[in-house]
Amino acid sequence: MRALGIILAGGNSNRMRELSNKRAIAAMPMAGSYRSIDFSLSNMTNSHIQRVAVFTQYNSRSLNEHLSSSKWWDFGRKQGGLFVFTPTITHTNSYWYKGTADALYQNLNFLKESHEPYVVIASGDGIYKLDYNKVLEYHIEKGADITVVCKDLKDDPSELDRFGVIKTNDDGRIREFEEKPLVADSTIASIGVYVVRRRQLIELLENCAKEERTDFVKDILIRHKGVKKIYAYMMDSYWSNISDVDAYYRTNMDFLNKDIRDYFFKQYPDIYSKVDDLPPAKYNRGAYVKNSLISSGCIVNGSVENSVLFKEVFVGTNSTIKNSIVLN
Repeated sequence: MRALGIILAGGNSNRMRELSNKRAIAAMPMAGSYRSIDFSLSNMTNSHIQRVAVFTQYNSRSLNEHLSSSKWWDFGRKQGGLFVFTPTITHTNSYWYKGTADALYQNLNFLKESHEPYVVIASGDGIYKLDYNKVLEYHIEKGADITVVCKDLKDDPSELDRFGVIKTNDDGRIREFEEKPLVADSTIASIGVYVVRRRQLIELLENCAKEERTDFVKDILIRHKGVKKIYAYMMDSYWSNISDVDAYYRTNMDFLNKDIRDYFFKQYPDIYSKVDDLPPAKYNRGAYVKNSLISSGCIVNGSVENSVLFKEVFVGTNSTIKNSIVLN
């Protein structure tokens, strides 16, 4: 694919409360044996994007450990590779990333030294499958400056205050874009995935830096919606964002649904993750398990129902776990 991949994984959300005290949201365990960022990384490699950068910042130790080897997502090659960028103190800058646009600007040399004509920007907290090639084809067909991947949340409009909400004209061009509105007058939300021409992105970031603007959505997308040709690409498959506790719980519970589980783990393309050498789950005499995900390294003596148990969880005799998520 003629694109460079960037995953923004440095942010923190107060809505995650204690869950993000020790790890970045992008490193949160998902669906038993995965991390949140695995879905974006897998989408990149499945779309044949060979060169991917991950921007980390908040509580990045666990995330950096997870990304310590690129082989799990097949980025360990001579051409391309997986790059992890953290904020760096230089003679011209001593700040952490002040926003998404600033994170991109502080790593502008990476963009300038790359040769791919397009850039795919994604967030590290989205749970979905997407072929970025189709988004790029749509982007080129429309002659767009920026393409924003969107999802219609008409089935759950209560979630709209967490996302950017858009309105489009009949051709798909975005005419209104409101970030996290208190009252939304549209059900179409941005999922935080963008396609933009590399040279165009460099120019926009340099202009933002001159004016001390730091946010990609507010200072580039919303500010330029009437000037640049910004289009919406609608996706119709499963998507969820885990930026608050309720969404994190609900998304993990979605994987107890066989159709969703099969969609992610039994239908091509696959989702990849770093593999830990752990024994398979062990069920001792008297164990009872119903409609649950039990990860490798677990030992179950008690009862588990409608729950997700992550790696190396021990369930004692006479213990009962229902409708719960038990982390590593």
